[in-house]
Amino acid sequence: MLDILFIGLSLGSILLLVALGLAITYGAMGVINMAHGEMVMVGAYVAVLSGIWLDANLFVAIPLAFVATALLGLLIERLVVRRLYGRLLDTLLATWGIAMLLQQAVRLEFGLSFFGVHIEGLGSGLQNVAVPPSLQGTLHLAGAEINAYRTFIIGVTALLTLMTWFILYRTSAGMQVRAIIRNPKMAAACGIDVKRVNAMTFAFGSGLAGVAGVMMSGFKTVFPDMGTTMVVDGFMVVVTGGVGSLFGTLLSSGLLGEINALVAIGTNDILARAVVFGVVILVILVKPSGLFSFKGR
Repeated sequence: MLDILFIGLSLGSILLLVALGLAITYGAMGVINMAHGEMVMVGAYVAVLSGIWLDANLFVAIPLAFVATALLGLLIERLVVRRLYGRLLDTLLATWGIAMLLQQAVRLEFGLSFFGVHIEGLGSGLQNVAVPPSLQGTLHLAGAEINAYRTFIIGVTALLTLMTWFILYRTSAGMQVRAIIRNPKMAAACGIDVKRVNAMTFAFGSGLAGVAGVMMSGFKTVFPDMGTTMVVDGFMVVVTGGVGSLFGTLLSSGLLGEINALVAIGTNDILARAVVFGVVILVILVKPSGLFSFKGR
């Protein structure tokens, strides 16, 4: 039973990393970022390419993926999203188009060559990235054998969640983000540079998604479409927990991850996803604003 709980926690941890960026981005910017799942895919490919080019392991790939996807997110915000604020459906369509472009770019293997290095198979899919020896095997806890890599995923997610909480609630930048989430026009009237804060928020959320991709590359096959389902899962976590609520995102990711793990082990993955969708629909029906939404005035 403890092993099942750890599987659920590791799944919930991946969901949390994906959903944190979505929760902050959608809450602060009002943008439905359909390309967020592709940030997960890009992060996974950064882990693959860092191993090929730099002979680097997952420990090195994590900061590399964060920086790479954050810069990509910043570029997308500056070139596309910034011009579409206040146009919800337009941002949805635009970011969906960006997602398609990123997927096709990977399928074409970016011109089949990186700096003269030809890489076979990147466009169709790869085996999961090799896990460092220190993260292989199992750990013994309370008489149960716990997968070491899944424990590492939970630890990294806890660290990044704590860092996100610290930024949001203990720094001036986080105070500005929370002000924009509550009332962007009033925040702008108070002198907050809304465009700059939105850009940094978008980049930070993209970076978290990139780290989630690195984590997934250790136990899942890396392929161009791997982020498509993740963006759906991320939005389910966000609407369940409440838009802009860090605590709600944390709780709902753990809840949905545990439900998925428990049902999947007892039945199968397809039924598990159906049950998760059912739980999300039930929450929306009972509390349309999410479990822990902000109180309005």
